[in-house]
Amino acid sequence: MSIIVNVDVMMAKRKMSSQELAEKIGITPANMSILKTGKAKAIRFSTLEAICKALDCQPGDILEFRNDE
Repeated sequence: MSIIVNVDVMMAKRKMSSQELAEKIGITPANMSILKTGKAKAIRFSTLEAICKALDCQPGDILEFRNDE
């Protein structure tokens, strides 16, 4: 089972850079990179909410479940 983070897809749709999104939501560029690459082990709801507000999207646009079976 895998949770896929599609924040990079939504950023591309909204024509927003990682740096710009990181500044808008108040996280470091390094943490933004961890989210984009799918290496994050967890995400705070407050961070997810800030991402959704900044990108004008829903949590389901950012997070995806894939069954690896």
